[in-house]
Parts: sequence; C-alpha cells; structure tokens
Amino acid sequence: MKIAFIIGIVLIILLIVFQTYTSMATQKAEIQPYKVVQAEKDFEIRFYPSATMATITSSAKSYKELGSSGFSKLARYIFGGNDENKQISMTSPVHMEINNAKSTMSFVMPSNYHKSNLPKPISPDVTIETAPEEYVAAIRFSGFATNDDIKKQTSLLEMALKVQHIEYYGNFRYLGYNPPYQLFGRRNEVIVAVKWSKM
Repeated sequence: MKIAFIIGIVLIILLIVFQTYTSMATQKAEIQPYKVVQAEKDFEIRFYPSATMATITSSAKSYKELGSSGFSKLARYIFGGNDENKQISMTSPVHMEINNAKSTMSFVMPSNYHKSNLPKPISPDVTIETAPEEYVAAIRFSGFATNDDIKKQTSLLEMALKVQHIEYYGNFRYLGYNPPYQLFGRRNEVIVAVKWSKM
C-alpha cells in the first residue's frame, strides 16, 4: 500500500515537472509577430506582417482529421525532410483552415527564413508559401480544442463582428499554440481577415 502511494506521488511529481518544462519550452518558442490595433471585450483586431509558411493541402473536413494527417507531414519537413537535411525550429501558432471543399495546415517558418533561403521539401505534399500582410479579428479560448469548440468560437466571433459593423472576408481559421502533450496553459484562437483602415 505504501509502495503504491509512493509510486503515485513520484508519478505526479514527474508529471508536474514535465508539464512545467513543456510550458517553459513553449513560451521560449518563436511566436508569429503581430500588433494589436484595437482591443474589444471579446476579441481584438491585429495586424500581421507578411510571413513565410510551410503548407499542406488536405481533403480533411474536421480539426481532428486535419491535425492527425497534416502535422506529421509538416513535422517531417522541419525535422530534416528537406533537400539540405536541415532542422528548422518549430514556431507557433499552427494555422488550420478547415473547409468542406479543401483544408490546409501551415507551420510558420522562423523569421530568419524566407522563401528564397528555405530548404526545399522532399515531400511533394509540402509547399512553401508567402502569406501576405493582413488585418484579422481574433478570439481566444483555452483547453484542448475540438471541432465543436472551433465552431462555437467562430460563431461568437462572427456575431461580435456583425454587432460592431466590422466587415470580414474569407474563411475563418484556427490557430493552435501548444503541443498535444501540454495539459495546462493551452492557447487557441479563431481568426478571420477584416477590412481595416485605422492605423
């Protein structure tokens, strides 16, 4: 009985240490830069400069399906699956655009990389793209994201934008900031491009 109790305590301590390390490592990872231009109660308007991304296209129609199939392909690219066998640092967030017709998943490349100096992917499924600068509306939520969470937050953001008479366009996108094994302090967002002229 005492041995089982001690083992349980040791396992809990190891879990806490691992989660603390994971959280610290996530905080040290490069985050795609943006500037908040207006903060509202439930959402904020951001300006994102142009960014270089590694992207895969998929027929997946759900968050879970796209995440499981897309992440491994992109991870292989940054972990050496390229013509230079080069390791590329992981950044956050991971971008996901989930639609019935076509879905995409993208890793933002570190700021010192551009389309011209990135190694070429070995897999034909991975393409290197330059995302244009844009203004977006963003709503944040915590925990482990699900399809229902993303749909709910999309509806909340859409409603908030209509109330504020802010015009949006294009598809709503999901941003995930944490590895799947991080249990606490998780950050998720839904964003959509907006027409914005205020500086």
